Formats: sequence, structure tokens, C-alpha cells
Amino acid sequence: MNTLPASDHGPDILPHRAVTGQGAVPRELLSIVIPCHNEEEVIESTHDRLVAALPATDMDFEIIYIDDGSRDGTLARLEAIAARDCRATVIELSRNFGQQAAMSAGLARARGAAVVIIDADLQDPPEVIPEMVECWRGGADVAYGRRRSREGETWFKLVTASCFHRLFASLVPYPVPVDTGDFKLLDRAVVDAVCRLPEKRRYLRSLVAWSGFRQQPVWYDRHARSAGETKYSTRKLIRLAIDAVMLSSDTPLRAAWWAAGLLGVVGSCCAVLSCILPAGNGSLVAAIAAVVSLAGAIQTTAVAIVGEYVVRTYREVQSRPSWIVKKTIEGTAGNQCARPDHHESRAA
Repeated sequence: MNTLPASDHGPDILPHRAVTGQGAVPRELLSIVIPCHNEEEVIESTHDRLVAALPATDMDFEIIYIDDGSRDGTLARLEAIAARDCRATVIELSRNFGQQAAMSAGLARARGAAVVIIDADLQDPPEVIPEMVECWRGGADVAYGRRRSREGETWFKLVTASCFHRLFASLVPYPVPVDTGDFKLLDRAVVDAVCRLPEKRRYLRSLVAWSGFRQQPVWYDRHARSAGETKYSTRKLIRLAIDAVMLSSDTPLRAAWWAAGLLGVVGSCCAVLSCILPAGNGSLVAAIAAVVSLAGAIQTTAVAIVGEYVVRTYREVQSRPSWIVKKTIEGTAGNQCARPDHHESRAA
């Protein structure tokens, strides 16, 4: 294995990639980006299924694993995979930066004409990738996996996920597909566009949709986890949902104005009632108390919403990198691996 220096931190934003002048290559390169966090129980099965499924794409391929601060044996197993398969690359981050940062690090490293993002837990079946490639060859810039069904999920998660997808799509000012996750294929032009965006705190589902390229669904059945446990607790899912809305929409901030207007109407009505009803009427006291309480709640909510945006603005102004690479391991043994420097996009 070839281990790059620990000082190679990997750029947050890549400059536009230039096409090398070494002549045409016989087949395009497909890059697979897989963020990993404590996936030792399933990662070898994931690699085996990918290696079995990807030849059907009729493309050369590279598989990029990003170890996002795993605390179990995930990294050791990834190193063993890279030792026996030169098509595998392992990027070890210096700590757990989160799934969005890990996926972004993989996109920054990927060199393929098309790039697929897929989780390591096998809930999204690798066997769907050839269908995504065919969709891409048919002209789609983004072929995203859309779920027909979701095995192993509780009714509560199914309902809340469906409601959030539709709420999120209604809040952002550009089309966002629903019932989909991070499992998707991106054309090289899309990858370059997303990598050049300056945001440090990133939500890729929104950024890909914002970029405006042609998107097309590929329907599939999502499986239950084959091993291990989900890394997203209810608390983390709520935080991800808040980030998604705050990073992609200013509707919550504007909702405070609607709430203030509503409160003004209620206050005016209560003022009129206070002039009409007899003094000392208990209902008037209750109405005033309700208005005061509602005013306090709305003011507090408005301040909290503004605070959320201020915090995110502060994080962007700090301009810290979204991730730091501790080391990169290139696979060097096993299968034939002519590693071209770059494959030209269809749009180039």
C-alpha cells in the first residue's frame, strides 16, 4: 500500500480539473464514494457486492472509502481491502466530521466521469448502480435512487421521514426530489460544480438540487441493514433536519414576520374587546394573559431562529475546512489497475 503524507489535508473546494494530455482511454472511469463510521461488521460484504455488481456497468471503476473517525475495526478492514484490491482507496479523516463532510471529501477525491455516492450499510443495494449508469448514459446528469419501499424501518420513522421530505421540498425555492437519500450518481460536471461551492457546512442533497442539472429517478427497494446498527439516533436525525432547512431556506426566518403580524391582529382584537366588555370581566383578563404568553413565545422563537442563522454565518466566516485528512491509502495489489488521471465529462 502507498500511504500519502499525513499533511495532505485535502482541499475543501477544488479548482476546475484539467484534462490530461496522455491520450484517450478505452473506457470511462466510475468512482464510488462510501462514507464509513463504525462499519466493521459489514464493510467487507459491501466491497464484495460492489466488486461483483460494478463490471455490469462496462466501466473501469475506483472505490473510495472515507473513514469518518471510526472507533472500531473499520479502518483496519479497509486497509486490508486496499492491500488486496488496487481499485480501492481509503481516506482516513482525523476525527468524526459527520457524514456530509465525509461524502464531500470523497467527491473531492473522485476522478471518474460519473460518481456514485452510497452508504456502507448495504441498505442501498449496489446492484442498482448499473441501472443508474444506464440512466446517466441516457442523458441524466443526476440519477438518484428513489425508494419504493424501506425494509426494517419503524412506522414512526417512515411517517416522519416522508413528512420531512415533503416539508423540506416545499420550503426551498428550487425543485428537490422526495423519498430519496444520498444514494445517487452524479455526472462529472455536477461533481465539479458542487465541489466549487464555498459552503463549509454542507447538505449535499440540497446542493445537488440547487445546482440545477437534469435529475432522473431510479426506483428501487431499500433493504434492512445486513449487519451493525444505524449511526443516526433520533437526536442526530433532528439535527440533520434542522441543518437541512436552515442551510437551504430562509422561510423559517420569514415565518417570524407572519407570526408577528398574526400577533398584532390578535392584540388589536383584544384591545377592541377591552373597550367593549365591562371592566373586570374575567374573560378579558384571560385573553390578555393569553396574548402576553403568545407574544413571549413568538419573540423567543424569533430570536432562536435568528440565532440559528447567526451561528451558521459565524461558522462560515471562520472558514475552517469541512474535513481534515489524516492519511490516504492507495490500493496497490491484486487486479489490473491502470489509474487514469482524469476522465472527461460528457458535458466537457
